[in-house]
Amino acid sequence: MLNHDYTLDFGDKLLAFIRYVFKNHAEFRHSCLGLYAKFSPIWGGGLQSAKQIVNFSDNSQPITLCSPIVLAAGANKNGKGINAYANLGLGGITVGTATRNFRIGNTRRPRVGLDEFNRLIYNSMGLNNDGIEKISARVEKQIGKARKNNFAVGISVAETPGIAEEKRLQDLLETFSIAYEAADYLEVNVSCPNTGEDRLDLDTAFMAQAFGSIESFRKTASCRKAVYAKLSPDLTDKQMLSLLELLSQFGVNGVILGNTHPSEKLFYSLPVLNDKGTSGGISGRPLYENTFGKISLAKKHFPNLSVVACGGIDHGLKVRDLLNEGADFVQIYSVFAFRWMAGQKMMKELLCPSNL
Repeated sequence: MLNHDYTLDFGDKLLAFIRYVFKNHAEFRHSCLGLYAKFSPIWGGGLQSAKQIVNFSDNSQPITLCSPIVLAAGANKNGKGINAYANLGLGGITVGTATRNFRIGNTRRPRVGLDEFNRLIYNSMGLNNDGIEKISARVEKQIGKARKNNFAVGISVAETPGIAEEKRLQDLLETFSIAYEAADYLEVNVSCPNTGEDRLDLDTAFMAQAFGSIESFRKTASCRKAVYAKLSPDLTDKQMLSLLELLSQFGVNGVILGNTHPSEKLFYSLPVLNDKGTSGGISGRPLYENTFGKISLAKKHFPNLSVVACGGIDHGLKVRDLLNEGADFVQIYSVFAFRWMAGQKMMKELLCPSNL
């Protein structure tokens, strides 16, 4: 396993200057990705052509991607301007994470930070979003054009943080069912470290109840769409394999490995972003080694399970290595903060490695 690196070019240095100028406005930088996507064709962006089709043995609808690189949840939380993101060299996008109703998220500021040396981002946004009804309505209006371009659109959903325990399951299922009508595939986020609530992927009883109910819903739906569970990267090998066994029993098509890494479990001295006294979740380059290991382990023990790699992927040769290891596609986000035209460069590295 090689942690492939890239040499900084003029665009990367320009991006570093922009980060410096707006160093105290991390959320503003975050919101600018949509504008960057919209105007990307001006400086050489555009649709990529490396078609990837993910098929499922249970007759769930295939996922068709125009490239194996997908934008991870968290980048486009509310489903606005979806089709512009195809200009970034991406084959699809996961919108959200969405909850049943509008959430302002973590009220403490700042709630996003950046570590230049390690090329990582830490955040405690707290699942801020407009609510699943508005998000799904936006997706429905845009998904026709996306499908014509083989640009897949998934929606990530989660339970509402802080909801009474007896209402958790109903809340999650309502959110899931609304998203199911709009998206090409569904991603159930059971591992967000940024809300102040206990993660669901450590509650196996609730996991069984939730995904059992989701499978019952899919059996009565007019069409069967793929469902992924998004797991935390800090799970032990034993915990992860146990969860994969459980998820397989309930017809889950695949897993996203993984989410942002709980900051308190990594050896980084970062400012506190929330009332828990932590920096929330960490994403970026330091997570790659763990991501690669988790993908290898999952495919070794569950070869028929669809796995998606997410965490520390910032080079096209990493994409190649993960696909060779058995990943169906990869998800990226943090790299856009550090690498100018990251998606296009990664596609070039993936498709033309001999030119490197």
